[in-house]
Amino acid sequence: MGDDLTQTDVLPQVPDSSVSIRETFDIESDATVAAFAVRTELVPALDPGYFFDPATTMAILSGFSANLRVLVQGPHGTGKTSHIEQVAARLNWPCVRINLDSHISRIDLIGKDAIVLRDGLQVTEYREGLLPWSYQRPVALVFDEYDAGRPDVMFVIQRVLEAEGRLTILDQNRVMRPHPSFRLFATANTIGLGDMTGLYHGTQQLNQAQLDRWNVTVRLDYLNEEDEVAMVSAKAPWMKGDDRLRNMVRMAGMTRTGFRAGDVSTVMSSRTVLSWAENTRQFGDLDFGFRTAFLNRCDEGEREIFIEYYQRCFGRELSSSPDGAWSKRRSAAPRSQSTTE
Repeated sequence: MGDDLTQTDVLPQVPDSSVSIRETFDIESDATVAAFAVRTELVPALDPGYFFDPATTMAILSGFSANLRVLVQGPHGTGKTSHIEQVAARLNWPCVRINLDSHISRIDLIGKDAIVLRDGLQVTEYREGLLPWSYQRPVALVFDEYDAGRPDVMFVIQRVLEAEGRLTILDQNRVMRPHPSFRLFATANTIGLGDMTGLYHGTQQLNQAQLDRWNVTVRLDYLNEEDEVAMVSAKAPWMKGDDRLRNMVRMAGMTRTGFRAGDVSTVMSSRTVLSWAENTRQFGDLDFGFRTAFLNRCDEGEREIFIEYYQRCFGRELSSSPDGAWSKRRSAAPRSQSTTE
């Protein structure tokens, strides 16, 4: 493991500080939550303007304070993983994130034998995977895209879903006990019953016996209009006070309403609204920013519907030119060359 991972070894066995929920997360509660006083390399970077959903934040805090296993479920772009990371950032809790794509295998998590050079000789050495490494340290382990994991990987995770569960490493004849400050979280777009919307290709149906082992399951949905405007303003300060921002958020809301009604198959997430704001600043053109952040990846048969949404929100037609406010520079006419005898 790299030097940044070994820094967790300087932390105490259990948190040695505490923070106020009201002061830290802007949630009406008199409670405090345990935290670490020392900040190490594995603690996520702090986002000062992050918007915390109260219910989701309290669920995540229960995972840290009471050692509960917490599964955060919801549509894409709502900030499921970043919510966990930003809570960890304020608790100075080291955090390791693993994306459970289809290429993550059992040996990637548990570990494997590797050939290394020792004194000029090749020897076989066992290299520990991130799961047992995290299990023995004060680390919050986050399984991202939990519903995309392979079945053999999911059964490995099932062993550690119980707070006092032990992890058996058969290759090493070892039985591990969890570190007192080890925490486990996961995020998923579906709730384990498969994808019925067509939005999340590659997700799997999850074993209900495993889902039953998660102590807390919380849904994080898109923000309401006022909160989403505030969130985008905090993350894209150049849009603060810009009258167009509220219309951008309303446009996103219309795509979500249209999706629920079955009119369209693509939705604008909060992440897409942020990309739109960033592209608008980058290109200096709101319409081109919209096309590059969202419209160009939509089904061609549905684009007219989104253009109609745009007209309703902004009170004008979307620019018909897909090239934005630019045009190709015309070459100057070649100058005639005079010749002298």
